[in-house]
Amino acid sequence: MGSSSRFNCCAILFCFTFLTLNLFASATIVSHDGRAITIDGKRRVLLSGSIHYPRSTAEMWPDLIKKSKEGGLDAIETYVFWNAHEPTRRQYDFSGNLDLVRFIKTVQAEGLYVVLRIGPYVCAEWNYGGFPVWLHNMPGIELRTANDVFMNEMQNFTTLIVDMMKQENLFASQGGPIIIAQIENEYGNVMSPYGAAGKAYLDWCANMADSLHVGVPWIMCQQSDAPEPMINTCNGWYCDSFTPNSPNSPKMWTENWTGWFKSWGGKDPHRTAEDVAFSVARFFQTGGTFQNYYMYHGGTNFGRTAGGPYITTSYDYDAPLDEFGNLNQPKWGHLKQLHEVLHSMEETLTHGNISTIDYHNSVTATIYATEKGSSCFLGNANSTSDATIDLHGTEYTVPAWSVSILPDCQNVAYNTAKVKTQTSVMIKKKNQAEDEPSSLKWSWRPENTDRTVILGKGHVQTSQLLDQKAAANDASDYLWYMTSVHLKKDDPIWSRDMSLRVNGSGQILHAYVNGKYLGSQWAKYGVFSDVFEKNIKLKLGHNQISLLSSTVGLANYGPKFDLIQAGIPGPVELVGRKGDESIIKDLSAHKWSYKVGLHGLENKLYSLDSPQASKWQEHDLPTNRMMTWYKTTFKAPLGKDPVVLDMDGMGKGVAWVNGHSIGRYWPSFVAEEEGCSIEACDYRGPYDNNKCVTNCGKPTQRWYHVPRSFIENDVNTLILFEEFGGNPARVNFQTITVGSVSGSGIEGDTIELSCQGQPISAIEFASFGDPQGTTGSFVKGTCESKDALSIIQKACVGQETCKIEVSKDVLGSTNCDSSIVNTLIVEALC
Repeated sequence: MGSSSRFNCCAILFCFTFLTLNLFASATIVSHDGRAITIDGKRRVLLSGSIHYPRSTAEMWPDLIKKSKEGGLDAIETYVFWNAHEPTRRQYDFSGNLDLVRFIKTVQAEGLYVVLRIGPYVCAEWNYGGFPVWLHNMPGIELRTANDVFMNEMQNFTTLIVDMMKQENLFASQGGPIIIAQIENEYGNVMSPYGAAGKAYLDWCANMADSLHVGVPWIMCQQSDAPEPMINTCNGWYCDSFTPNSPNSPKMWTENWTGWFKSWGGKDPHRTAEDVAFSVARFFQTGGTFQNYYMYHGGTNFGRTAGGPYITTSYDYDAPLDEFGNLNQPKWGHLKQLHEVLHSMEETLTHGNISTIDYHNSVTATIYATEKGSSCFLGNANSTSDATIDLHGTEYTVPAWSVSILPDCQNVAYNTAKVKTQTSVMIKKKNQAEDEPSSLKWSWRPENTDRTVILGKGHVQTSQLLDQKAAANDASDYLWYMTSVHLKKDDPIWSRDMSLRVNGSGQILHAYVNGKYLGSQWAKYGVFSDVFEKNIKLKLGHNQISLLSSTVGLANYGPKFDLIQAGIPGPVELVGRKGDESIIKDLSAHKWSYKVGLHGLENKLYSLDSPQASKWQEHDLPTNRMMTWYKTTFKAPLGKDPVVLDMDGMGKGVAWVNGHSIGRYWPSFVAEEEGCSIEACDYRGPYDNNKCVTNCGKPTQRWYHVPRSFIENDVNTLILFEEFGGNPARVNFQTITVGSVSGSGIEGDTIELSCQGQPISAIEFASFGDPQGTTGSFVKGTCESKDALSIIQKACVGQETCKIEVSKDVLGSTNCDSSIVNTLIVEALC
């Protein structure tokens, strides 16, 4: 492709942030026109899925990518996380789980393509949107606009990544797997407030990217005015109505949101398999050429990587592969079947003449016709009414809010609303290696706050309140703001009725006055300012005020999100009341002393190599005590199933296993009480993240992923820093495994059940006739075959996988009336 970044798209890409490809031995030519993507002269249907390498571990990558390929993906898509790779200016980290080259080569080894979203702004609910906070603190800088300081830094990092890929021959033009690169990210959503400087920056981004001569197309998502040769793409729950801004650009969907992220205090969002499949089928019905699932595997926000603020440690996203790498069934399987059908239509979808029949009431038929044959989509976007369509003299019933796909325009091979893959129910099992939690012996030590709470001693002093990003440079969640007030009896504010008022940023605040704890306050996701006010008793003379700000991630999205303050923006005021009169003393311009972090963090109490490791106490274990460190040892859970840490009983803090931070924990933050339904989610109608939610009134996140690679074979160490106060007595380790599987089908179908590596132990339910109910609560109907249960038990029990042909010949005759469609439902225990 030479130096051109143009892209002739003759392949329909399903970008699950994973892509299908044989080994890349020589240069691959990727081109595009307004119809499709072409790779090495062949028009392709391509599917992709997003996997973020830092949200898993290097040891997990091969399995995740293998399952992505098995799910029918052609490519893997990932962001590149600037703040992870350049935490300090010009000091880089590509080690361990940040080994981007290793990740891409792992994808390549599985025969998949890569879509590399360099950004370097990524959003992604990641801390500060992926920007290193040192950027914010550079003199004269303005982020994401025509600012020389910022653009120089952005170009330096982008060039670094591109050169790294080139050195390893990873672009398709070099024979590597990277077929698409992205610059910037969803800038069009927030561009307006930047004015003319925003447009100048956008043009600069395009020119800068193009000048890097990567030999593959560059894309800009959510950028309707993307300058050529950039290709603008769509992000959202539905992109069937999206039209590129150039007739020479293919219709591409970079983010099909398979679910949604979770925030502390928020409910668990879910998106049905039927609706995700509907959105994909509609996109290809309307001329789509590339589709990527965001996320295909969400993973975990280890350490301090979660943004928001208030994004949870889990980034499961209800993706086809769950947080731990397990198949999220039926979503994974239902989409796999869709991918197989779409790939089978590759020739007609990429070469066929397109015609559409409008049946009104949101019902359409789309025909892709070539000389060799035709393929059809029958779409019903009505959310309440099924439709009967007459196509070429044959009638087809299309359920509401679904698409039927007919690869030969005669036989329905797939309908998005008819799930014909198993549903898996995951369960948690106790650690079989020891009798937890009783076997866990805890020691403890207090967080030393004397220098801050009592003495007000810090490292830096100023006569103003500092944004926490400026004062802490993102070195820690914690920043102490400390000042003193000297009161005389004739001071106008002196009163028996006084309060401390702190205007905060919505992050966590702990207040201390004269060495005593005054109170705490926090907000929730989307709140960037709040007011803390408590009555206080001051004394004549010297009074010490110490405020601890505790961030829960930095803002990651919105116009000029980088300027949203963290910590205590102020003012900080003393309020004295005398009768109806209130007198305010503003302390904002007082001398403030600052200390970054906590004593225990400075001394690395979480590390096995800490020189303070011998000073833990084993007697008088405190509970519900703020600012306390806890330590225990545990045996590695048996087997290979994913491991989780049950934090039931704890407040809020940070956890480490063998020195590895598994992220922030906050089980005491209970999800909102309202909004959940006990009824099964109705897939019909437009989805948003408030539609299908669960977990009301329960801890936002109780269980925390501990990757197997963090765990040693023998003795392991768990260390907790408890910020709010909790009781570790119920803390324990568990494993995640498939507990039961179920499936259903009508005569002519084949049901396949798999316990994913373990045998089927029993058939909990089986009925062939007119059974009813949902997973976990199936019941027999009015009629059935008397032999079905014993036949299925014989075929399945003891097997890891079994296939059952749904027919009277196999399952026996039923006593059902002829008006009933004989249906088989099976639920098996693993």
